[in-house]
Amino acid sequence: MTTTLIDGFNLSAEQVVAIARDPSIKVGLADSARAALEESRDYIEATWMHDEAPMMYSFNTGVGLLKDTRIKVEHIELFQTQLIMAHAAGMGEPFSEEVSRATMLLRANAFASNYSAPRVEVLDRLLAFLNAGIHPVMPQKGSVGASGDLAPLAYLAAAITGFDKAEVIYQGRRMSAPEAIASAGLTPVKFDLEAKDASALINGCTVSLAVATLAAKDARDLLADACLSLGLTLEALRAEMSGFDDRIHKARPHPGQIKTAAIIRNLLKGSTRTSHEARAVRFPEELRRTDIPYTPRIQDVYSLRCAPQVHGPVFDALDYVDTIIGNEINSATDNPLIFGKEGGGFEIISGGNFHGQYLAQAMDLLAMAVTDLGSICERRIARLIDPTLSWGLPRNLMTGIRGVNTGYPVVQCSMSALVMENRTLCMPGSVDSIPAKGNSEDHVSNSTWCARKAATVVANTQYIVGVEMLMAAQGLTMTEALLPGFVLGQGTQAAYEEIRRQIPACLDGDRWFHDDIATARSFVTTGSVRAAVERKIGSFA
Repeated sequence: MTTTLIDGFNLSAEQVVAIARDPSIKVGLADSARAALEESRDYIEATWMHDEAPMMYSFNTGVGLLKDTRIKVEHIELFQTQLIMAHAAGMGEPFSEEVSRATMLLRANAFASNYSAPRVEVLDRLLAFLNAGIHPVMPQKGSVGASGDLAPLAYLAAAITGFDKAEVIYQGRRMSAPEAIASAGLTPVKFDLEAKDASALINGCTVSLAVATLAAKDARDLLADACLSLGLTLEALRAEMSGFDDRIHKARPHPGQIKTAAIIRNLLKGSTRTSHEARAVRFPEELRRTDIPYTPRIQDVYSLRCAPQVHGPVFDALDYVDTIIGNEINSATDNPLIFGKEGGGFEIISGGNFHGQYLAQAMDLLAMAVTDLGSICERRIARLIDPTLSWGLPRNLMTGIRGVNTGYPVVQCSMSALVMENRTLCMPGSVDSIPAKGNSEDHVSNSTWCARKAATVVANTQYIVGVEMLMAAQGLTMTEALLPGFVLGQGTQAAYEEIRRQIPACLDGDRWFHDDIATARSFVTTGSVRAAVERKIGSFA
């Protein structure tokens, strides 16, 4: 079994996601980081652990408006306990276990850079919890993302310290932290904190970052799947493909737009369902409504033709978001920070790296970009069930006795509900600031809420993209016999086969669509359809 070593400078978002979602991956501290932490801590113990030491915020002073109040050395250990209890003011449902794992990893990595100055034992304790699968229960509500995610991180600090009131999830059960610590064989059960340990643990927007890192990865996968669902809809609607011509996109050279068009051309390579000959075939639903002779389509509607111009900005937004997250993962974000001086020794400097505005704005952008992605996917779903908009696909994609069976219109309606929810959730939270703590925090970032709502938008849109795949596949199956000899593209064929492997076509009338919707979302969350396409044509997004 390999162990991932952290040093505070080289942890990647991919590693964070992998460790958060796979408890079998173990994490250790690099020897270089351990040596640096021990050196700085030795200096602290030898130089500053007396009552005549300079006043250093949260080290030997109170916090917030009590920053000018000296804490005597004899009270410093008590201060650690009281600081955690005072900040354990969270509310609501707890974060998921994977968010808890990511938070412990990210906090440990921040400490490994040797700017935060807790004892190395604190970092070891975080990694021991992570490796043992002990996941602190952290309420989701209560952080304003300013002096760090103080409220949720206080619960993490309480858990690793072994507070009786702290709770964790261990081996699938929610229990007290001391019970889990003892069951896992960690020692000591009660872990004492010393100078700077508690403030280092609760400072920094690490919970915001944990949620953001996972949401950004899920959004990246979602976007790849949205290109697949687009490709399947283009096939089902026998779309006009001129809008994906490379020359058009080079004339407006946004990287994401160019990339989207190239992905679609690759997925549909070899398709004849999108040919002029396929479009010339008149489906029965089309003939039922008009006897006007077929005329070639010149161009398609915006949800088809402008897809590169809508999916493309999402690619570009995610590139920006990934840059912010990559920087944050390897940043020191508590206060104060410790720095080595020329000639030896260290000094402590107060600053504001705990402020979460970078993450807040990045998560607002993520929410807005993914909301619009879901919106255009839902418009394509709506076309698939309307024969006047789909060039003759059966109404509602309905099978069985007409009237007795309804088909998919309520499934489409449910996706509309998610789009509307997303639109509300993408209202920016990063511009909303309420001063806190007697105006000592007179501008806050709201980063935790921004990350939480962005993650919800991504989760909602997973349903929308999965359902577009499901309904495009239904349209393809229902018209297969009407287009003999016409074939799908290399990527869309692989996607279609995997969808059909997991969900048989609905050909005998309505059924329990709830299960189909759940499986459709799993296309995205498991990456199963994406993987099937990659086995056929290689990485495509």
